[in-house]
Formats: sequence, structure tokens, C-alpha cells
Amino acid sequence: MTSQDVRKQFLDFFASKGHLIVPSAPIVLKDDPTLMFNNSGMAQFKEYFLGNATPKSNRIADTQKCLRVSGKHNDLEDVGFDTYHHTMFEMLGNWSFGDYFKKEAINWAWQLLTEVYKIPKENLYVSVFEGNPEENVPFDQEAWDIWKGLIDEDRIILGNKKDNFWEMGDQGPCGPCSEIHVDLRPEAEKLQVSGKSLVNNDHPQVVEIWNNVFMEFNRKADGSLEKLPAQHVDTGMGFERLCMALQGKTSNYDTDVFTPLIQKVEQITGLKYTSNEVLNISEEQNKTNIAIRVVVDHVRAVAFAIADGQLPSNTGAGYVIRRILRRAIRYGFTFLNTKEPFINQLVVVLANQMGEFFPEIKSQQQLVTNVIREEEASFLRTLDQGLQLLENVVADTKGSTVSGTKAFELYDTFGFPIDLTALILREKGFELDEAGFNAAMQEQKARSRAASEVSTEDWSVLIPGNVETFVGYDQSESDVKITRIRKVDSKKDGVLYQIVLDNTPFYPEGGGQVGDKGTLVSANETIEIIDTKKENNLILHFTKKLPENVNTGFIAKVNQDLRSLSSRNHSATHLMHQALRSILGTHVEQKGSLVNPNYLRFDFSHFAKMTETELQQVEDFVNARIQEQLPLIERRNIPFAQAVSEGAMALFGEKYGDEVRAIKFGESMELCGGIHVKNTAEIWHFKIVSEGAVAAGIRRIEAITSDAVKAHFASYENTLNEVKIALKNPQDILKALHSMQEENAKLAKQIETLVKDKVKNLKANLIAEIQEINGIQFLAKQVDLNPEGAKDLAYELGNLGNNLFLVLATADEEKPMLTCYVSKELVAEKNLNAGQVVRELGKFIQGGGGGQPFFATAGGKNIAGIQGALEKAAEFVK
Repeated sequence: MTSQDVRKQFLDFFASKGHLIVPSAPIVLKDDPTLMFNNSGMAQFKEYFLGNATPKSNRIADTQKCLRVSGKHNDLEDVGFDTYHHTMFEMLGNWSFGDYFKKEAINWAWQLLTEVYKIPKENLYVSVFEGNPEENVPFDQEAWDIWKGLIDEDRIILGNKKDNFWEMGDQGPCGPCSEIHVDLRPEAEKLQVSGKSLVNNDHPQVVEIWNNVFMEFNRKADGSLEKLPAQHVDTGMGFERLCMALQGKTSNYDTDVFTPLIQKVEQITGLKYTSNEVLNISEEQNKTNIAIRVVVDHVRAVAFAIADGQLPSNTGAGYVIRRILRRAIRYGFTFLNTKEPFINQLVVVLANQMGEFFPEIKSQQQLVTNVIREEEASFLRTLDQGLQLLENVVADTKGSTVSGTKAFELYDTFGFPIDLTALILREKGFELDEAGFNAAMQEQKARSRAASEVSTEDWSVLIPGNVETFVGYDQSESDVKITRIRKVDSKKDGVLYQIVLDNTPFYPEGGGQVGDKGTLVSANETIEIIDTKKENNLILHFTKKLPENVNTGFIAKVNQDLRSLSSRNHSATHLMHQALRSILGTHVEQKGSLVNPNYLRFDFSHFAKMTETELQQVEDFVNARIQEQLPLIERRNIPFAQAVSEGAMALFGEKYGDEVRAIKFGESMELCGGIHVKNTAEIWHFKIVSEGAVAAGIRRIEAITSDAVKAHFASYENTLNEVKIALKNPQDILKALHSMQEENAKLAKQIETLVKDKVKNLKANLIAEIQEINGIQFLAKQVDLNPEGAKDLAYELGNLGNNLFLVLATADEEKPMLTCYVSKELVAEKNLNAGQVVRELGKFIQGGGGGQPFFATAGGKNIAGIQGALEKAAEFVK
């Protein structure tokens, strides 16, 4: 049975049981600040469990892309070393929101596994929750009794809180669960050791494949449990492990989920992967196997994250994606001998494999390939740089142990992997101070944790059962009541309060647009709202203090000035998107945006830097639409399929419901939930201020509108006036500037000629000062030249013979510089290296540098150290 068949049979089975089949949510979460990535099948349904929204069906099934590489669920360091952990995996799930419960969930799970998939019953074990008296949660007798009617009692295992009580986090919905485990060992092993004793003991062939969670409780901030108003079912089955069981394998990587990717790696590298069936493999082959597993696992995680809108970067979710990819590159570099980008070549295999169920990987295939290729090339350059820096660390090390703090600096500042550092040091006969490295790492983690630590209290519900209404499209003020409040304390922001209103005109951050600010006004006081966000379908208003009377009525007032500026920038992004597709081509797709009152930022797919002409054309296009005074045509709550069929653009990486809001200005039509101008004339004027690269195939434009354009032009006018004054108020400013440039060019040529003459004169004088030390022609001297002149002089003197060791010092414009020239013959015969020389001597001038073995330079900031550096130079030839 192929993996595609396995997936299809699961979805077909639950469709036959009345479940609505929904697509996977994006792996990157944009509307849940509590999670960086979708790390479980239930993440996209949290709002239903919390009672903040109503699902379109009480029975749902899907296959969800999940990523577990950060926070509580973090499998990254296990990946590659075993055969069943992954960074990205598929979670097959069926859900009941207050509909069926334990009886149906357990019976259907058993029916699917044993009757449809035909897994032998004697290979299966199940577990139920043993209870927890401390929390007043009893033994799950109901689940035990249901299982007792399906499976021998000696195959039912009691599980503790760690294994059989599932929680989404420190707070929130939770409940007992019933896991199903499969024993894939050979019969001979089963006869020797019972599979029951191996359940939940990390045996690679006795693994959990399905977890049925019975959501009955809500975990409060103080750790106590309260009953949920409704009982829910949340199940998750590991697709990759299920394929392993159904395809008769003992490793996920031996299934057709991974074998096409492995075969591609074998083809690229010329190395072979050995399946889990092969025993007694060599240590070298084991390293190859681990590296290949790392590569084929990680490319899936990275490719799908990019396809869902998360580009690699140096912060947040982007940093995690970059770290996963760099781990794969590093394993390829060290163990597969890949010194050129190669992981990008696997994307086409992935797209062909998974494109039917996950069309985004097919539609974004070229972008994903380009981004991964560029990231690979960049990190391989970093590895080269890191190798050179590690050489410096080794050269400065006294004894045989390299400082863990220095190794951490390489890791933290330059991204050089610590395991590669340790490997290289062992090869050179050095040891790594691992305790020092770990201490530095723990310090950084502690700082990071402290900076991001957030303490969130439980909601205090003032008006129960109320569903909040957003009225901000039509109003900027509204009479409101507070329905719930809670306190949030963080190192970053201090103590803040989150307020939920029965209705609100405040737009919550989303779709690139920042959240509204404003005030809550009562008869006695005014409370400032400093931000608005959305979490689990609740609109949260952030304040620094609570009203004295939270039960009174308020007027919620949006800061209309800030909102108006944001709306102009937001509408301008729509017009610019249209302009880019019109001028550059329909390959242009939005890949991200930021809209705030000050400016707009727009990321889009395009393969080349835009020309000045193209940028001007985009400006002209948008300003023409502004001049046309196009009215906003807004359509709310129209079916998604209808909106798209009528030409509305669905934006990259966004999650849309069945009903959407379409925004139209002339021929521009997009699905968008943001705040917009009523007429394009309100934008006043559009001006691009920058265009540049974000990643391979992704460009970024920053632009301004309205008041910011007025300020921009006023600033330019002021600068022009200052230039005019500096030029003594010429009638023709351009003519005066050109005249000055011509005069400067003439002077530069004269200086160049004078420096060359000076070099020749100095050369004649310095020849007489060259000493012979141990058969080497040696000179260390400070000269009155600029750095370029010193370089010319060094080469002039170097041409005189084949055994010159030269150090020249300059102090041009009070900046000390050391220049070292070593004849190539001396480099080969005496093992002298100009780069090492300047790194050592650079300490005297409080600087450093490098270069080639025969020529190198070092800059610094301590002129007084020049003499000491020149005196030290002689020691290299003695």
C-alpha cells in the first residue's frame, strides 16, 4: 500500500462516518501568538475547544502538517539518530466538537486499523489513563471497558499523567487519552520479550501510532482543572509511522514517504543508504545513514515552511527554519562530502510526491528551490569563514584545550556548528572545553527565556457566553461592555491587561496591518488602548491599567488619525501589487507585508533587481489610480470559491474561511480583512523609498503615502537648500556640482601621480635599510603613505628578489594600518604566513585583519602601538 493510499483511506473512512474533510492549515501560524508553528493536529481548532467560535461541522477529519522544533515539543536533536522522529510530520486526525465521545472514537480507531488497514490485532497494544488522585481525576474506567470488548485485557496498559493525559500547554483544554501502539519486531523477538514491556520505552519498533484524546477539562493558571462545558475528541495518528507499519518496514525512512528523496541524495552524492533491515553496518556507513536521514527529513520541514510563507531569517520562526536547513547542510558538508549546494535539488522530488494532497508545494516549487539554493550557498560561505576563524582560535590557544567561550562565540556570532568545531579540533589533536561551551549556551538560553517569559492569568469572565462582534469596518466608535479580562506579565512589556469587549471597532493586527490604538472612555475615566491583537478568535485590547469599574459602560474610540494613515498605506499595497503584476508579469505574488501609519513594506516574488525605469513605472501606475479617485467596492461574507472565480486574489500563506471579504479598487481585487480608504484619492500620493532583496527570488519594496510623502518632499527641499548654501548659492546647482566633481577628479589624478613618485623615491631609500636575518631580507618600517601607496610599495620591493619579509606601517588620517609582504618562496620554504603575521601584530594597534599567505593587512585604532608591532616583526624571522 503506497503512502498516498494510506492517506486517502484514512480520509475516506472518516468521510463515511459523517466527517467533513478539511485541508491542512499552514505549517506557519499567523494568528496564534502562543505558537510559532503548527505543532499538532488540533492547533487550528483551538478556538472551537475554547468555545470562542463555532465549527462548520461537529465532525472533522484532516491530515495536518506539523513542525516540532521549538518549545515544549522539540524533536530536532533526535532526528537522524533514530528512525521514527521527524521535524515535520503529518498528523492524521478526526475531531468531535461536542458530538461523539469515547465509544465512537475508540471503536472507529480499532475498525480502521484492524479491518480497513488489516493490521494484525496481536501486534497492537492500547493504553488508558490510570488516574491522578492529586488532581481528583479518576481512572478512565469507561475507556478500559470499551477496549476490553475489543482486545485481550493483557494488551491494555495503564498509563500515568506523562503518557496518558494530554495538554496543549500549561493552560487550556486537556484530558485523558488512550494511545494505540504497534509492535513491528520479528516473531522471534516477540517470543523472547513481550511487546507490552516495551511500550513507551523508546523502542524503535514498538511505537505509538495513534492517540485518542478525550478533552474533558480546562487547565487554569493555578494548575487546577475545571470541567469543560462540552466533551470533545481530538485524535492524532502519525502518518509516517502508520506507513511503516502498513508497508512492513521497521524504519519510517524505509517507506515510500522517504525513499524517493533518499534515492535522489544517493544519485547526487554517489553514496549509498542502507535500510534498517541491514545489520552490523560499519561506523562510517552509520554516519552516512544519519546524514542522509537528516537531509531528507529537514528538506521537508524547510520546503513546506517556505511554501507556507516563512522565509529563513535571523529572528523568530525564520531563525528556526534557517537553523533546520543549516543542520542539514552541515551534515551533508561533513559526512556526505557535499561542498556545493545540493539540497535544493530535492524540492522537485518532494513536489511530485506530495503535490496532490498539498498543492502549495507544487505552486511554490520554484520559489522554494531558489530560497534553499541561496541559503545553502550562503551557509557554505559561512562554513569557509568559520574554518578560517577556527584556525585563528587554534593559533591563539595555549595548551591543547580550546576555550568553550571562544567556540560559543563562533557558534553564536557566525553560526558555526559546535559539533563541527569539536570534530575539527579532534583531527588537529585539540580538545574542546565542552563545559565552558555548555555554560555559555545555558547563560544565553537563560537570558532568552527571561526576555520572553510570559505569565498569563486565567480569564475573569464578566459576561458569560457572549460572542464578540467586530464593527470596525463601519465605525470608529462604539458603545461597549467588557466581557472578560486577564493579566499578562512579561519581562519585555511588564504588566499588561487584555480586555475583550462585547463589540469593538478596534482592528486586531492581521494581514500585515498593525492593530488599532485608541481609548476606552467612561463617565469617570479614560483608559488608553496601546495595541489590539487576535488570539483564538478573541479580539484582545491591551492596556497598562484596568478601569476602576469594569462593569460600567464605555465608549471605545479608535485613534482615527493613526488608522487613517494605516488604511492609506494598506490600500496602496493593493494598488502596488496590481502595478507589479502589470509591469513585471503575473509571476509576481505577495510574500508578506507590513502596513503601519508611517510606511508600507511589501515582499513579492521576482527574479531580478528592479530597474529605475520599472520602479518609476510602478509609482506612476499607482499614482494614476490615485488620480482616478477610484471608490472602494467592498463585498463581505461572499463564498471563497465565488470570490476567486470572479478574479479576487487569494494571498500567499493566508488561511481563508468558507466566506471571505473582497476589496476592489478599479481592476484591483483581493481577499482582505484590513481597513481601507473609501476612495483612492485619500492616499494623496505614493512614493517608493527603497527596493532590495529579502531572499532568493524575493524582493522587498518600502514605500510611503500621504503625510509621509509630504514630509519626504519637505526634507528633500531642506537638503537642497543646504546644498545651495554650501555651494554659495549658484544660479545653476547641477552645473556647480559637475564643476566640483571635475575639479576633484583632476586633484585625485594629481595625488595618484604624486603618491607613485613618492613610492619610487621611498623604494630607493628603503632598499638601503633592508637587513639580512638568517638569510632572509627583512625590513619593518613606518612610511608616510596611504594604505594603497603602502601596498604599491610592498609589491615594488617584493619584485627585487625572492626572499623578502616586509612589514610596513602607515597612519594615514590617524588610522594605523600594517601591511605585510612575504616572498612566495619564503611562504613555501620557511612556512611563513603574512595573514598570521598581521593577526599577531594587529594586537599592538588594537585591531586585526588577514589576507593571503604572501600578502595581508591589518587595521586598528591605536597609533601608539605601531612601534611595538614593528619591533615584534623581527621575531618571525629569527
